[in-house]
Amino acid sequence: MAARRARPVRVLVDMDGVLADFEAGLLRGFQRRFPGEPHVPLEERRGFFAREQYRALRPDLADKVTSVYEAPGFFLDLEPIPGALEAMREMNAMQDTEVFICTSPLRKYDHCVGEKFRWVEKHLGPQFVERIILTRDKTVVLGDLLIDDKDTIQGQEETPSWEHILFTCCHNQHLALPPTRRRLLSWSDNWREIIGSKRAAVQQDPLGRGLLQE
Repeated sequence: MAARRARPVRVLVDMDGVLADFEAGLLRGFQRRFPGEPHVPLEERRGFFAREQYRALRPDLADKVTSVYEAPGFFLDLEPIPGALEAMREMNAMQDTEVFICTSPLRKYDHCVGEKFRWVEKHLGPQFVERIILTRDKTVVLGDLLIDDKDTIQGQEETPSWEHILFTCCHNQHLALPPTRRRLLSWSDNWREIIGSKRAAVQQDPLGRGLLQE
Protein backbone atom coordinates (compact mmCIF):
# COMPACT_ATOMS: atom_id res chain seq x y z
CA MET A 1 0.00 0.00 0.00
CA ALA A 2 1.40 3.38 -0.98
CA ALA A 3 2.47 5.65 1.84
CA ARG A 4 0.12 8.46 2.63
CA ARG A 5 1.23 12.05 2.70
CA ALA A 6 -0.48 15.19 3.92
CA ARG A 7 -2.34 17.16 1.27
CA PRO A 8 -0.68 20.36 0.05
CA VAL A 9 -1.59 23.77 1.38
CA ARG A 10 -3.61 25.65 -1.22
CA VAL A 11 -2.94 29.40 -1.32
CA LEU A 12 -5.27 31.69 -3.27
CA VAL A 13 -3.74 35.07 -4.11
CA ASP A 14 -5.81 38.04 -5.23
CA MET A 15 -4.52 40.09 -8.14
CA ASP A 16 -5.52 43.78 -7.98
CA GLY A 17 -4.02 45.44 -4.92
CA VAL A 18 -1.98 42.34 -4.05
CA LEU A 19 0.00 41.49 -7.18
CA ALA A 20 -0.84 44.46 -9.43
CA ASP A 21 -0.85 48.03 -8.10
CA PHE A 22 -4.45 48.97 -8.93
CA GLU A 23 -4.61 52.03 -6.65
CA ALA A 24 -1.47 53.74 -7.96
CA GLY A 25 -2.51 52.99 -11.54
CA LEU A 26 -5.98 54.40 -10.93
CA LEU A 27 -4.71 57.63 -9.42
CA ARG A 28 -2.12 58.08 -12.16
CA GLY A 29 -4.71 57.40 -14.86
CA PHE A 30 -7.28 59.72 -13.31
CA GLN A 31 -4.84 62.63 -13.03
CA ARG A 32 -3.68 62.08 -16.61
CA ARG A 33 -7.22 61.90 -17.99
CA PHE A 34 -8.81 64.59 -15.81
CA PRO A 35 -5.93 66.92 -14.83
CA GLY A 36 -8.14 69.74 -13.58
CA GLU A 37 -10.36 67.63 -11.36
CA PRO A 38 -9.98 67.03 -7.60
CA HIS A 39 -8.63 63.61 -6.69
CA VAL A 40 -8.13 61.42 -3.64
CA PRO A 41 -4.44 61.02 -2.67
CA LEU A 42 -3.43 57.45 -1.87
CA GLU A 43 -2.84 58.28 1.78
CA GLU A 44 -6.44 59.47 2.05
CA ARG A 45 -8.08 56.48 0.34
CA ARG A 46 -10.71 54.81 2.50
CA GLY A 47 -12.98 51.92 1.56
CA PHE A 48 -12.50 49.24 -1.07
CA PHE A 49 -14.51 50.96 -3.82
CA ALA A 50 -12.74 54.07 -5.11
CA ARG A 51 -15.86 55.01 -7.05
CA GLU A 52 -17.78 55.63 -3.82
CA GLN A 53 -15.11 57.82 -2.29
CA TYR A 54 -14.92 59.90 -5.46
CA ARG A 55 -18.70 60.15 -5.47
CA ALA A 56 -18.56 61.60 -1.95
CA LEU A 57 -15.97 64.11 -3.15
CA ARG A 58 -18.33 65.19 -5.96
CA PRO A 59 -21.10 63.05 -7.49
CA ASP A 60 -20.00 63.33 -11.12
CA LEU A 61 -16.48 62.14 -10.28
CA ALA A 62 -17.76 58.59 -9.72
CA ASP A 63 -18.34 57.99 -13.42
CA LYS A 64 -15.08 59.71 -14.30
CA VAL A 65 -12.95 57.49 -12.06
CA THR A 66 -14.85 54.42 -13.30
CA SER A 67 -14.03 55.34 -16.88
CA VAL A 68 -10.34 55.13 -16.02
CA TYR A 69 -10.34 51.49 -14.91
CA GLU A 70 -12.83 50.44 -17.58
CA ALA A 71 -10.61 51.84 -20.35
CA PRO A 72 -8.57 49.52 -22.58
CA GLY A 73 -5.00 49.04 -21.38
CA PHE A 74 -5.65 49.90 -17.74
CA PHE A 75 -5.19 46.44 -16.23
CA LEU A 76 -2.42 45.43 -18.60
CA ASP A 77 -0.35 48.50 -17.73
CA LEU A 78 -0.51 48.15 -13.93
CA GLU A 79 2.85 47.94 -12.19
CA PRO A 80 3.58 44.89 -10.00
CA ILE A 81 3.38 45.39 -6.23
CA PRO A 82 6.96 45.43 -4.83
CA GLY A 83 8.08 41.91 -3.99
CA ALA A 84 4.93 40.26 -5.36
CA LEU A 85 6.45 38.48 -8.34
CA GLU A 86 9.37 37.11 -6.33
CA ALA A 87 7.02 35.93 -3.57
CA MET A 88 4.77 34.13 -6.06
CA ARG A 89 7.68 32.30 -7.67
CA GLU A 90 9.10 31.29 -4.31
CA MET A 91 5.70 30.22 -3.03
CA ASN A 92 5.07 28.16 -6.15
CA ALA A 93 8.37 26.33 -5.64
CA MET A 94 7.58 25.39 -2.03
CA GLN A 95 7.06 21.73 -1.32
CA ASP A 96 3.45 20.67 -0.68
CA THR A 97 2.09 24.07 -1.69
CA GLU A 98 -0.43 24.89 -4.41
CA VAL A 99 -0.66 28.50 -5.54
CA PHE A 100 -3.52 29.97 -7.56
CA ILE A 101 -4.32 33.53 -8.62
CA CYS A 102 -7.94 34.15 -7.62
CA THR A 103 -9.30 37.36 -9.11
CA SER A 104 -12.70 38.94 -9.76
CA PRO A 105 -13.45 40.59 -13.12
CA LEU A 106 -15.32 43.85 -13.48
CA ARG A 107 -19.02 43.56 -14.33
CA LYS A 108 -18.14 45.54 -17.44
CA TYR A 109 -15.54 42.97 -18.43
CA ASP A 110 -14.82 43.96 -22.05
CA HIS A 111 -11.13 44.69 -21.46
CA CYS A 112 -10.21 43.54 -17.97
CA VAL A 113 -10.55 39.76 -18.41
CA GLY A 114 -8.16 39.43 -21.33
CA GLU A 115 -5.80 41.99 -19.85
CA LYS A 116 -5.60 40.12 -16.54
CA PHE A 117 -4.50 36.98 -18.39
CA ARG A 118 -1.98 38.95 -20.45
CA TRP A 119 -0.64 40.70 -17.33
CA VAL A 120 -0.01 37.36 -15.63
CA GLU A 121 1.72 35.93 -18.70
CA LYS A 122 3.84 39.08 -19.08
CA HIS A 123 5.01 39.23 -15.47
CA LEU A 124 4.83 35.64 -14.21
CA GLY A 125 4.91 33.49 -17.33
CA PRO A 126 2.58 30.99 -18.99
CA GLN A 127 2.75 28.49 -16.11
CA PHE A 128 0.84 30.95 -13.91
CA VAL A 129 -1.77 31.58 -16.62
CA GLU A 130 -2.79 27.98 -16.01
CA ARG A 131 -3.35 28.88 -12.35
CA ILE A 132 -5.79 31.76 -12.80
CA ILE A 133 -9.21 31.38 -11.19
CA LEU A 134 -11.57 34.07 -12.46
CA THR A 135 -14.73 34.38 -10.38
CA ARG A 136 -17.14 36.95 -8.99
CA ASP A 137 -17.59 34.79 -5.86
CA LYS A 138 -14.40 33.70 -4.11
CA THR A 139 -16.28 32.03 -1.27
CA VAL A 140 -17.04 29.00 -3.48
CA VAL A 141 -13.36 28.37 -4.27
CA LEU A 142 -11.65 25.73 -2.14
CA GLY A 143 -8.42 26.77 -0.46
CA ASP A 144 -6.62 27.08 2.86
CA LEU A 145 -5.54 30.73 2.59
CA LEU A 146 -6.86 33.68 0.59
CA ILE A 147 -4.52 36.68 0.47
CA ASP A 148 -6.73 39.61 -0.53
CA ASP A 149 -6.86 43.39 0.06
CA LYS A 150 -10.67 43.48 0.28
CA ASP A 151 -11.53 43.65 3.97
CA THR A 152 -14.86 41.83 3.75
CA ILE A 153 -15.46 39.02 1.27
CA GLN A 154 -18.96 37.64 1.02
CA GLY A 155 -20.74 35.28 -1.32
CA GLN A 156 -22.73 32.09 -1.61
CA GLU A 157 -20.77 30.30 1.12
CA GLU A 158 -21.18 31.78 4.60
CA THR A 159 -18.12 29.90 5.88
CA PRO A 160 -15.53 29.59 3.10
CA SER A 161 -12.87 26.90 3.38
CA TRP A 162 -10.04 29.45 3.40
CA GLU A 163 -8.66 31.81 6.02
CA HIS A 164 -8.71 35.38 4.74
CA ILE A 165 -5.35 37.12 5.15
CA LEU A 166 -5.86 40.86 4.65
CA PHE A 167 -3.15 42.31 2.42
CA THR A 168 -2.45 45.89 3.41
CA CYS A 169 -3.34 48.52 0.82
CA CYS A 170 -3.88 52.27 1.07
CA HIS A 171 -7.66 51.84 1.41
CA ASN A 172 -7.53 49.36 4.32
CA GLN A 173 -4.42 50.31 6.30
CA HIS A 174 -6.49 52.23 8.86
CA LEU A 175 -8.70 49.24 9.72
CA ALA A 176 -8.29 47.55 13.10
CA LEU A 177 -8.71 43.80 12.75
CA PRO A 178 -10.11 41.54 15.47
CA PRO A 179 -7.59 39.21 17.18
CA THR A 180 -8.74 36.27 15.08
CA ARG A 181 -7.81 37.99 11.79
CA ARG A 182 -4.33 38.13 10.29
CA ARG A 183 -2.80 40.80 8.05
CA LEU A 184 0.16 40.97 5.67
CA LEU A 185 1.69 44.43 5.72
CA SER A 186 3.50 43.85 2.41
CA TRP A 187 5.34 41.10 0.55
CA SER A 188 8.29 41.84 2.85
CA ASP A 189 6.14 40.69 5.75
CA ASN A 190 5.92 37.16 7.18
CA TRP A 191 3.98 35.37 4.43
CA ARG A 192 6.24 32.31 4.78
CA GLU A 193 5.35 32.06 8.46
CA ILE A 194 1.63 32.29 7.64
CA ILE A 195 1.89 29.45 5.13
CA GLY A 196 3.98 27.44 7.58
CA SER A 197 1.41 27.83 10.35
CA LYS A 198 -1.37 26.80 7.99
CA ARG A 199 0.64 23.77 6.89
CA ALA A 200 0.97 22.73 10.53
CA ALA A 201 -2.78 23.11 11.00
CA VAL A 202 -3.46 21.02 7.88
CA GLN A 203 -1.19 18.25 9.16
CA GLN A 204 -3.05 18.21 12.47
CA ASP A 205 -6.40 18.03 10.66
CA PRO A 206 -5.68 15.81 7.66
CA LEU A 207 -9.34 15.02 7.03
CA GLY A 208 -10.04 18.57 5.93
CA ARG A 209 -10.41 19.75 2.32
CA GLY A 210 -9.19 17.15 -0.12
CA LEU A 211 -8.52 14.44 2.53
CA LEU A 212 -5.22 12.65 2.46
CA GLN A 213 -3.46 11.93 -0.78
CA GLU A 214 -2.11 8.49 -1.63
